[in-house]
Amino acid sequence: MDPVTGLSLGRIAIGVGSIASPNLTARLFGLSPASNPQLGYFARMFGVREIAIGGLTLLAKGDARRTMVLAGMAVDGGDAAVGALGIARKEVPVLAGVMLIGVALGAVGSGGAAIAADRGR
Repeated sequence: MDPVTGLSLGRIAIGVGSIASPNLTARLFGLSPASNPQLGYFARMFGVREIAIGGLTLLAKGDARRTMVLAGMAVDGGDAAVGALGIARKEVPVLAGVMLIGVALGAVGSGGAAIAADRGR
């Protein structure tokens, strides 16, 4: 499986999990749905975004595919920045913030690797 397909399928899986079981997904990321009952709503919105980016990336070809990977990297970079802001403002537990940042930066790195692998084709 090529890296873009793997990254796209991972996005879709996280998105489906966020929609199907937002509380479980939030807990896996170290967040507390009990402390914030509205978290499920935002987890589902996040899930829709992930499915859209993953699905559109799978369907894209050529330059459009590269653009979709770059768009995903921008979103993931923004997620990492939001995680850092959440820690700084004490809006999330440090461990949860670090996990969220790590996942986001991992996705940025995966996107970069995917673009590099596509160039080699």
